[in-house]
Amino acid sequence: MEEDGGASSEVQTLLPDVQRRPNTEPTKVLGFKAYKRRWFVLMVVCLINCSNATIWLTFALVPNQSAQYFMVSLDQINLFSLVYIVVSIPLSFLATWMMDTHGLRFTLILGSWLNMLGALLRFLGTRMGNGVKDLFAVVVFGQVLGATAQPLIIFTPTKLAALWFPEHQRATANMITSMSNPLGIVLTNIISPLLTQTPQQIPNLLLVYALPACIICCLTTVGIRSSVPPTPPSASAESSGSEPFFQGIKLLLRNKAYLVLLLCFGSGVAVFTCFFMFLVQILCVQGYSNDFAGLCGVLFIVFGVVGAGALGLYVDKTKKFIEVTKVNMSFTALASIAFSVVSLMPQQKAAVATICSLFGFFVFSIYPVAMELSVECSYPVGEATSAGLLFISGQLLSVLYVFILQAFTVRLADSPLSTCGAEILSWKVPMLVLAGLCTLFTCFFVLFFNTRYRRLEAEEQATCGSSATSGQPKNLLTDS
Repeated sequence: MEEDGGASSEVQTLLPDVQRRPNTEPTKVLGFKAYKRRWFVLMVVCLINCSNATIWLTFALVPNQSAQYFMVSLDQINLFSLVYIVVSIPLSFLATWMMDTHGLRFTLILGSWLNMLGALLRFLGTRMGNGVKDLFAVVVFGQVLGATAQPLIIFTPTKLAALWFPEHQRATANMITSMSNPLGIVLTNIISPLLTQTPQQIPNLLLVYALPACIICCLTTVGIRSSVPPTPPSASAESSGSEPFFQGIKLLLRNKAYLVLLLCFGSGVAVFTCFFMFLVQILCVQGYSNDFAGLCGVLFIVFGVVGAGALGLYVDKTKKFIEVTKVNMSFTALASIAFSVVSLMPQQKAAVATICSLFGFFVFSIYPVAMELSVECSYPVGEATSAGLLFISGQLLSVLYVFILQAFTVRLADSPLSTCGAEILSWKVPMLVLAGLCTLFTCFFVLFFNTRYRRLEAEEQATCGSSATSGQPKNLLTDS
């Protein structure tokens, strides 16, 4: 068997002490091998995800400077963030079909080029002249290209983990690539305000985001040479995406466990979206500054990444996908209730920051585990298809939740502590509604979700089948 990177393909005979410990090296079973190249592919996926997230929220942290530079209203500046949700919903179906049909390499290269072209077009639009409204349309079109790239990029974690990583590393790989997107959000929270003190600095800001996109596109185009490794790392990788796309959709719609996960996971994504979209407006009523709200947003993501990292490692070792998801969703519901209470209290910075940190820790850590769980309960449907429908559910419910919460807001004539500016809204009822929805879907998931781990079962059967048909001792293939 040919080694990756020119390394020799040594086959080691299974020693007696390994036979007594059959689960210590689950990836090195006969016929399966993990390649070092997988870490490069993982790094590239992380970089694309991070870059695309920075393009998404470039202007969200500097809306006033952006509005002055382009000579437009704040509502028009909000189009930059909204376009990602609007464009991603219809294109998600195309992206899932493309990934399961044409492979990981083609999809990643296309996504990286769209991401780069969008970033470059935004920057070049500002070089044509300052304050010209027609240029705003050029920059918006660049944003649309970035939004088009998002579904091609954000669905890759489960596919990458399934195709390139052995079963005891899949959840960790999924966690690392999934968390690179919120890492981009953190970077945007830091870079955009830091580099944009005045409207005239907008072009420099767009250049800062465009340069990494160009480098990452080159890495992707040149560095990713194939969609799959030379030999599969696990039994399930051999049949990944074996179901045709439309047949896979039909199987998912008849899978009760997957439908429960689809609804409840989508609700969790919607809760996260509403939290980030309305955080400043919620806290400013009680006198909290925009800087403090930004700090709470950063804490939310940072602790979420920490939680996802810890949970990814734990699930890789224990395979307790269902238990971990149910426990974390329960704590997420409690955190949402706590936030709905403390966010209405003035002069409670420590409490608000702590609850935001705990909220992020629990809600974020669900994401990569739930993605792996969607594959386990829907196997052999393609990973991009099962993960893609989860993402679409989250986007659709996010739009619904946004309209519901805005409908329950009440305009206040005055608030002595407010730092909101001219328009002051009461978020008391919307916060209680959000906490109620989060709790409702958590209870629904805990009570009604149950599934077999279909992919793990298939791998175990494949391994046992190989052992039964072999009259020779098992061999271990070294991790190259």
